Amino acid sequence: MTLVEWAEQVLQELDLPEDEALQKADVDRVLDLARDAAHSVARPAAPLTTYLLGMAVGRGADPETAATALTRLALEHVDKTGEQTA
Repeated sequence: MTLVEWAEQVLQELDLPEDEALQKADVDRVLDLARDAAHSVARPAAPLTTYLLGMAVGRGADPETAATALTRLALEHVDKTGEQTA
């Protein structure tokens, strides 16, 4: 099963509208953000950050713009501190 197929099953299970087909680019965007948050901030930041991205998108934010902003924020965090937090 691919991650796109899994996400489609999750959408059905949660009874979320499937107005637009989920694309691999959408999955990749979330996974890239999770990676950057986990490696630049802390591992637990990955699910939290992607959840917050989902909240923002649910309230009308553009997914790509919001993910880019959060990735920048995560990468700036490691640049400022020179290391991850716990």
